[in-house]
Amino acid sequence: MDYEPPFFDVYKPLLLQNSHAVGVDVGGSGIRNDKSEWCELPLIDLSRLSLDHVEREECMKEISGAARTWGFFQVLNHGVSQELLHNLRHEQMDVFRNPFATKSRENFLNLPPRSYRWGNPFATNWSQISWSEAFHLFLPDIARMEDQHQSLRSSIEAFASVVAPLAESLVQILAQKLNIKFSYFQENCSANTCFLRLNRYPPCPLHSRVFGLLPHTDSSFLTILNQDPIGGLQLMKDGKWIGVKPNPQALVVNIGDLFQAVSNDMYISAKHQVVGGEKEERFSVAYFYNPRKDAVIESEMMPAVYRKFSFREYREQIEKDVKETGDKAGLSRFLL
Repeated sequence: MDYEPPFFDVYKPLLLQNSHAVGVDVGGSGIRNDKSEWCELPLIDLSRLSLDHVEREECMKEISGAARTWGFFQVLNHGVSQELLHNLRHEQMDVFRNPFATKSRENFLNLPPRSYRWGNPFATNWSQISWSEAFHLFLPDIARMEDQHQSLRSSIEAFASVVAPLAESLVQILAQKLNIKFSYFQENCSANTCFLRLNRYPPCPLHSRVFGLLPHTDSSFLTILNQDPIGGLQLMKDGKWIGVKPNPQALVVNIGDLFQAVSNDMYISAKHQVVGGEKEERFSVAYFYNPRKDAVIESEMMPAVYRKFSFREYREQIEKDVKETGDKAGLSRFLL
């Protein structure tokens, strides 16, 4: 099909070199496609935040507790309607159906260069292959999208208009529970610094050997994800990969590296990955609550686990590591 990225053409040398490799679960690494291994993430009803003081405090405690023990949780009554999610998924499917030659053009949708990405250009072996494609959309760039894609633009803007304040509310709660000043986030994070990513994971004949998305942690403060019913998201818990069972009524929230650093490891930026399906395609959309590039990432808790660094420095270190090794080292580069 002309809309599929040229995975086989690009990755063929790596696959031929490792034709004997078989995807297996080996604890800390490996691909697990057994969807019977699903887990139930902590499920938190945000409507309780509007009830009496006792209910509100209990809900906030559950949010903080999930961030400490899992680094992941799900939220209900989050404000994003099922109709909006349905419309966005329909538009998302349509835009990925554009021919690869079209959607990979630099000016596609009138977006900045490299808004559309696929695979892992720095893969050096089969275990670093990502069988996926995505549109990375900084919030200010959404308004630039061409008029012929107005329905896509409207759906994305509507989604962002709800998840942006949701992210702020969750960050405020998480900060409050650790006595971190919320003004720090208000001063460093805005609509100009956050972005959305539309993801598609095509059917993968080699789904037991390659990842849809490589094991990683998010380089954000917080990420909010809507995944489709197909499943495939897995997280590392107690040294083992476990699948996140899709809940059509819930959004998935996870802690990013920056919050782990600011919280001095009180909150967990859990490693996660996506495994693809042999015949099914998978879609998701993620919102990343990020700071401006010159934001200083530093914990006020002592003794500090990490040295002070800027978000720009963090991003540059990640890019350097990925180019040199095909993988991200993350916070380990900034340990004291």
